[in-house]
Amino acid sequence: MLKPLAHLRLAAVNIDGVMLEDTFSPVIHHFLVSRGCAYTADIERSIFSQPRAIAGRLLAEAIGGTMTGAEALAAYFEERAAYVAAHPVRVSDGAVELLRRLRAAGLSTVCYGGLAKDHFDACLGEYADLFDGPGYLCTDAFRPGLREIAAEFGLAHDRVLVLDDVARVGEEAGRLGMPFVGHPSSFEHSFQRELMWEAGVRHVVDSLHSVDAELLGVLDKEAAASAAGH
Repeated sequence: MLKPLAHLRLAAVNIDGVMLEDTFSPVIHHFLVSRGCAYTADIERSIFSQPRAIAGRLLAEAIGGTMTGAEALAAYFEERAAYVAAHPVRVSDGAVELLRRLRAAGLSTVCYGGLAKDHFDACLGEYADLFDGPGYLCTDAFRPGLREIAAEFGLAHDRVLVLDDVARVGEEAGRLGMPFVGHPSSFEHSFQRELMWEAGVRHVVDSLHSVDAELLGVLDKEAAASAAGH
């Protein structure tokens, strides 16, 4: 049985790339490469975890401005729908066990991401009882949304553990003093792992099973020490 954590109170878990297997990286990569754009770490860094309107504009710019941002976004989601039809969205290995482990450690849990709540309901609705508060927060209007998640639960930043697959979110967590675990995509063309290291993310895992009692204890102690030092 897990010992309740002393400092942390909430775990905010990203939906696509953490709770669900990554279905965004392959589509973004194909969208750009198929239109003649070289796929680089800078391109990936600029687009990932942006509000949809900004991501659409960046996609359009990356392929030479032959589409408007709105057209690029519409084309991207059309291609993603086709991809998901051929490669159905699946719950990540270890995701449900992770939620149960977090809750056993005394944490409340919430899921967040850039798509509307119907995405959460369709893919994770059967596990809704493992989440607290609103269950899911759509952060598209204020990505990455970490300040807003903490505010939703009335918590100081250092009380919120964030788990995400995107380095940009890890950078924001670092600025806010939020403990962070990175779970970068295994997609062969992804740059997120190296971007996390460049961003100074200390805790990066390949498997959600690695977010175990030992790591949670380390994160709890680090968060408490950081709070005490401010």
